Amino acid sequence: MSDLILPPKPTARLRTTLIAAAFLAFTVATCLPAIGGIELDFVGLVRNWDNGSGLMAQLFQPDFAFIPRTLQPMLETLQMALVGAVAAAIVSVPLTLWAAAPTNPNVFTRRALRAVINVIRAVPDLVYATILVAMVGVGALPGVLTLFLFDIGIIVKLVSEAIDSADHGYMEAGYAAGGTQTQINRVTALPQSWPLFANQWLYTLELNVRISAILGIVGAGGIGRLIDERRAFYAYDDVSVIILEILVVGVLIEVASNLLRRRLV
Repeated sequence: MSDLILPPKPTARLRTTLIAAAFLAFTVATCLPAIGGIELDFVGLVRNWDNGSGLMAQLFQPDFAFIPRTLQPMLETLQMALVGAVAAAIVSVPLTLWAAAPTNPNVFTRRALRAVINVIRAVPDLVYATILVAMVGVGALPGVLTLFLFDIGIIVKLVSEAIDSADHGYMEAGYAAGGTQTQINRVTALPQSWPLFANQWLYTLELNVRISAILGIVGAGGIGRLIDERRAFYAYDDVSVIILEILVVGVLIEVASNLLRRRLV
């Protein structure tokens, strides 16, 4: 019996090349102001390189004597992050159950809530902070409210979609036993969803620390206000210390949240 000769494996090299070329051409086109693209001033980048290199040199020379000045603003940042995350965690439980199809069969209320959540998620956090600072004044309160809205959008969106895609045989058993929707949600759906909630709560806590550092730039409290102050005085050696401090705090919170996830999930 003669050996079988397999035909050569078909390749899509030409198609891949054409797609890559089209993507590259589109990217270049978006950088051409003559046809409505954005203007990238590479000449200005080269011309102002001396200024940028000087600032980078300051950033690589942090003034650690400035650390005591950062402790109170950093504590305020952590408090804002924690309060925003806890408030969002409490409110997100009923909202998530109302936004998921298995736990809320009412199509009208479910879609209405999802529309509201989509609107909340569509607005950038800095826009929230800017508006809230104008409404309630400079300080930690607009920062906390901004983090609360930001966290609600993330938690409700991700957890409700996870509930939608999960297997719900246990809920069908509850219906067969004559349970109401509220009873089934409380006894079956909610206990099954606690790991999902815990993961998202810890995730939003990590994000809050980083975001609250930015919100302070528009007056929403926290370490961001100090960053804006030192930046205004071109004290980039102090800004470098603040950046390093945010990095260390973020890593510590991430390590702690990973340990908690292993215990909770």
